[in-house]
Amino acid sequence: MASLATPLSQFQSLSCTKPCVRLPSPALPLQFRRRSSPALRGMPMKAVVVVSATTAAETSNKKRYPGESKGFVEEMRFVAMKLHTRDQAKEGEKPVTEPEEKPVAKWEPTVDGYLRFLVDSKLVYDTLEKIIDEAPYPSYAEFRNTGLERSASLAKDLEWFKEQGYTIPEPSSPGRSYAEYLIELSQKDPQAFICHFYNIYFAHTAGGRMIGRKVAEMLLNKKELEFYKWDGDLSQLLQNVRDKLNKVAEEWTREEKNHCLEETEKSFKFSGEILRLILS
Repeated sequence: MASLATPLSQFQSLSCTKPCVRLPSPALPLQFRRRSSPALRGMPMKAVVVVSATTAAETSNKKRYPGESKGFVEEMRFVAMKLHTRDQAKEGEKPVTEPEEKPVAKWEPTVDGYLRFLVDSKLVYDTLEKIIDEAPYPSYAEFRNTGLERSASLAKDLEWFKEQGYTIPEPSSPGRSYAEYLIELSQKDPQAFICHFYNIYFAHTAGGRMIGRKVAEMLLNKKELEFYKWDGDLSQLLQNVRDKLNKVAEEWTREEKNHCLEETEKSFKFSGEILRLILS
């Protein structure tokens, strides 16, 4: 048997019939040995502990926004849902304060009011689609010809009402105010403008369709207007636009993203005023 006084290098060179076990250096207890990572080799032990603690603190202190892991559209959706009533969405938190926020089944719409709603809606979509087409900011061009455009469909619906003997009114204050605001916003504040773009188009494909169906049952003998029809698979059209929105938002800072989210309440306010026309 080798003497314990035998140098370690000689001990390791002795032949054995089974794989030899390399012993730790007797100069330092095992629990205090440094790791052999090249990045840590030669670094004082105290420094290693400080780096690890700092990294952990930075990771734990980073704020995660609701929906952020799925992309910015999910962040916008989360904020928008909170501004719905519980009757409108399961995530809704807003109390019912306006007539249009009541369940649609309790509405008392009029054809004249519905026409005013359609006329003002067309003005808003005309404005949005003109802004996107002219693209004062290059990122707007991403949203040309998405398949969600509604201006041409609304023109067909208003023509149908005219054929039924109805007089088509001029746009009223809610529609004009919103259109003017969108024009101003699009020239100087692209993040806020994109918030309105998202909420206008996506809200119409969800709650807007439900309202259109209910109002048609009450007033139009269940006629489905062109406003509520899309060419192609709507779910795929929406996904395509989600992808484009997420792509554009990747270029924004966190502050710019937050600014976009903060505009959601204004979007709901303008849209609510136009929706209220159905009950006038």
